Amino acid sequence: MITETQQPTLTSTSVDLDINILEENDDLAARSRRRMEDHGIACVNIMSSPGSGKTTLLERTLTDLNGALKIGIMEGDMTTELDAERLRDCGAPVVAITTGRSCHLEADQIAAGLDTLEREGGLDRFDLMVIENVGNLICPAAYDLGEHTRVVLVAVTEGEDKPLKYPIMFHGADCVVITKTDLAPYVKLNVDKLIANIRQVNATATVFAVSSETGEGMEIWLGWLRGQRRG
Repeated sequence: MITETQQPTLTSTSVDLDINILEENDDLAARSRRRMEDHGIACVNIMSSPGSGKTTLLERTLTDLNGALKIGIMEGDMTTELDAERLRDCGAPVVAITTGRSCHLEADQIAAGLDTLEREGGLDRFDLMVIENVGNLICPAAYDLGEHTRVVLVAVTEGEDKPLKYPIMFHGADCVVITKTDLAPYVKLNVDKLIANIRQVNATATVFAVSSETGEGMEIWLGWLRGQRRG
């Protein structure tokens, strides 16, 4: 029996386990990266918020390239293969990855996708592997998928503040593409301010603007993609 003078002393202890919870993911991503390098493939991970135009940009890319680059695509969505079907209609080999409740892709899904593409015709047929990540500006930034470069899209309809509100995503980008420039006259967006905000969190990323609708800036984007080819 505990009396008032015998109350137990409660203490709080903090233990730093120094564990990288993404270690397994990162190890698998590194293996996928080496696997693609062995086949001469460069991998590009495209990320953005929902509705920024990732799939439309890839449709226009495949059409304009007309086979000049051999591209395989990993298409990430929470549900449905609607976007994957759009890209298959453009002639690209596409692996559809549905994540269910998860808001990002992970390295094991990409590794499985590479297995599928290898079974269906081999990996030597590709120059580029493009990952279209699930639309989200938070979680995908934390996951290495085996890519060599990261591209972040931001549409003119999203406002100038996105790089400041989601700095981790933009800080990790090798390239930032401002999309839907054909809508710029109809929205209140200061493109110079948007670029300044991108530069505030990432001073070295390549930045340019495109319209998948009109084709404005597409040649710059295609030139950047060509420059990613290994060797």
